[in-house]
Amino acid sequence: MNRLVLLLSVVLWPGLAEAAGPANAAGSPTAAVAKPGRPNIVIILADDLGYGDVRAMNPDSKLPTPHLDRLAAGGMTFTDAHTPSAVCTPTRYALLTGRYCWRSKLKKGVLGGYSPPLLEPGRQTIAGMLRKQGYQTAAIGKWHLGMALPMKDGKQTDGARWDGDPGVDFGGEITDGPLQHGFDRCFLVSASLDMAPYVYVKNNRFTMQPTLQQPAVRFPHFVRQGPRAEDFVIDGVLDRLADEATAFITSAAAGDKPFFLYLPLTAPHKPAQPHERFRGTTGLGEYGDFVAQVDATTGRVLKSLEDAGAADSTVVMFSSDNGSYMYSFTDDRRDHADDSLVQGFRADRHRSNGPFRGTKADIWEAGHHVPLLVRWPGQVAEKSRCETTVCLTDLYATCAAITGAEIDGDAAEDSASLLPLLQGNSTERGAPVVHHSVAGMFAIREGKWKLVLGNGSGGREAPRGEPFGKPYQLFDMTADPAETTDLAKAHPEVVEQLTARLQEIRDKGRSIDR
Repeated sequence: MNRLVLLLSVVLWPGLAEAAGPANAAGSPTAAVAKPGRPNIVIILADDLGYGDVRAMNPDSKLPTPHLDRLAAGGMTFTDAHTPSAVCTPTRYALLTGRYCWRSKLKKGVLGGYSPPLLEPGRQTIAGMLRKQGYQTAAIGKWHLGMALPMKDGKQTDGARWDGDPGVDFGGEITDGPLQHGFDRCFLVSASLDMAPYVYVKNNRFTMQPTLQQPAVRFPHFVRQGPRAEDFVIDGVLDRLADEATAFITSAAAGDKPFFLYLPLTAPHKPAQPHERFRGTTGLGEYGDFVAQVDATTGRVLKSLEDAGAADSTVVMFSSDNGSYMYSFTDDRRDHADDSLVQGFRADRHRSNGPFRGTKADIWEAGHHVPLLVRWPGQVAEKSRCETTVCLTDLYATCAAITGAEIDGDAAEDSASLLPLLQGNSTERGAPVVHHSVAGMFAIREGKWKLVLGNGSGGREAPRGEPFGKPYQLFDMTADPAETTDLAKAHPEVVEQLTARLQEIRDKGRSIDR
């Protein structure tokens, strides 16, 4: 749901030994040797990281992001990249399948930690597509796409998806999760860091019986109540995921098969609880310190690739699952990411969503306009920039193009390959990008024009409005990226044209033709 760090790293996946726990630094693995068209792929997705948090995207950022800046300097920065949704579950579905989530049964909102599976049986994912190409595949991090959980009474519903005891048999087997959707192995948190159950999942089982009860906390850290295992400590989760990821890369890079690692992080999503070694390091509160830990975690992954001898044969993409939940106050209220009370508007205050209007969940730009950084030595020019409007659904077709895989006719309906953009052979995506808010409000972006098919934010900011409520809103994103001036009345012909275009995309069942 929330925002997002996606790191698509193409490294070679060697035959993988089971790696659970911290990486073993003893000895140096044999350097991976790239095979033409068969790079390894790692996707790291941040959770609720804003465009303005990353200094490479926003020079005015008050947060240090040295590892992300180094990643950007080594490749291409996409300045107009978007998540397919302004919240996390639908973005994760769309990223893995190359299909907008509003085409699925989830038309608005997000799942909880106890929700049944959202991925349909037989629906192809990036992992499944790459496994057909001989890749070994792994998911490490925040899943949030639902799983078929072992229930004491055999019944699983969304009714108790947030709090309380839903009747899970934590000693039983999970029968529908990542392993049923193209992944060979996984180590997961079932949903967001503020959602029960607070128990790790490894492959098709929970790793421990929960013996503790996490109380509900509303302030200063938002956490829902629910069962918790002793080894699940909120400020230690990000480190645990990094340990699992680096161990996996180390083992994989020593083998002779390509691999795919999907690494969706749990931060800086609420509760903003960074590890103590990051607390107080940024001067921008715990949110700022959590962003610093996300950057450091990305640095660990990059270093593991270097230590494995795979950095030069790796494509690395970094993004977020949606915009930041931080508001951009212009009055004398306390800023989320500022420990001091600011009297009046200050131009130098940190803006997690950069220049954009709104916040996470909104149809306005801050909800879905995110960082996207891509490094691929020898293939993508260093310090290059791309201003084309793109979407994270495009990662599916990009992975297929990089590896030479064929896309099944009924798969990845909304995914366009970014490979021509990455290699400087094109400046076009070939189709409009569709945006979607937490409440189900649509917008369509084609060229400079963005049409919001509703009369508000469709999310958290006022006025929230209603999907397809009139009047619609039209913005010139080239001249007015902050969406300050509604041009719908001045250009009714554009409103009519884009309304019809969106309806065509919805009715047709796909936006990309092959």
